[in-house]
Amino acid sequence: MTCLKVRNLEEILTIEIKPGWKKGTKVTFPEKGNQEPGIIPADLVFVIEEKSHHVYAREGNDLIVNQEISLVESLTGKTLELTTLDGRNLIIPLTDIVKPGHEIVVPNEGMPISKDPRKKGNLRIKMDVKYPTRLTEAQKCDLRRVLGQG
Repeated sequence: MTCLKVRNLEEILTIEIKPGWKKGTKVTFPEKGNQEPGIIPADLVFVIEEKSHHVYAREGNDLIVNQEISLVESLTGKTLELTTLDGRNLIIPLTDIVKPGHEIVVPNEGMPISKDPRKKGNLRIKMDVKYPTRLTEAQKCDLRRVLGQG
C-alpha cells in the first residue's frame, strides 16, 4: 500500500499590466495550475478586462470623449479644458464654427500602443451643440439682423 502525502503550496504571481493593453489580452503562467501526482500542471491564464471610465471611452487605441457646447459657443468659439488619463491638462481652442456631430482629433493623446509605447492613438472629441429650447421675438429679430436674413 502506497501512501501519498498531499501538501498545499502558495506562490504569489505578479502581473505587470502594460499601458495600452486591450481587453482580451491574455497573460499565461505556464504550468502554474493545480498539480496532481504524475500529471503535468495546467497553465494558469488571466484575461485582461477593461474598467469603464466616467469621461473617456476606448475605441482601439483611440480615446473618445463627448463634449457639449452651446449654440453661441459653437458660433463664436470656446476653449475646451480636458484632463488626460495621466493627469495632464489639455487646452483645446475652438476657433472655427463647430457643427453638430463635428469631431476634433488630437493626435497622440489616446492610449499607448502596447507594441510601441512611445506612440499613442488619438483623442477624438465628439461635439454636441446644445440648441436653446426657445427664443423670444426680440432674440429672433436680433439673430436675423446679425446673421443677415432679415
